[in-house]
Amino acid sequence: MDDKTQQIVAEMQKAYWMELETVLSYIANSTNLDGVRAEEIKKSLAADITEELMHAQNIARRIKTIGGRVPGSMDFTATQEALQPPADSTDVVSVIKGVITAEENAIAQYKKIIKLCDGVDYVTQDLCIQALSDEEEHRRAFLGYLSEYEKQ
Repeated sequence: MDDKTQQIVAEMQKAYWMELETVLSYIANSTNLDGVRAEEIKKSLAADITEELMHAQNIARRIKTIGGRVPGSMDFTATQEALQPPADSTDVVSVIKGVITAEENAIAQYKKIIKLCDGVDYVTQDLCIQALSDEEEHRRAFLGYLSEYEKQ
């Protein structure tokens, strides 16, 4: 494997972990939140779990296809501090802000991979462009939720 492909694999592995960690946090937050105002956020998080998991699966397949190794759970290190479930199960705003932070980090990671792949690996680039679009949509939805919550 050449150096450029090794770089792409390393960044794809990072994106893979980011997606899986997001799934873990979305499950926790969609389960732990309480209150009438939390219902829409819980539903949105629960729906996004499937899409985030699909991103991880697509990334894993692509890592393998380009000659890399999909890491196992012992290689995982959590990094999403902002998305940890709040101690107060009615603190919907902190969850919304955590989701926005996670989505912004995913967007930055996909943009990094897209640039890295330019002129080198169009298939990986295309996969990341699609994932980037999905993440931007998620962020937009949660920015809307935040705006609504901050008005109240």
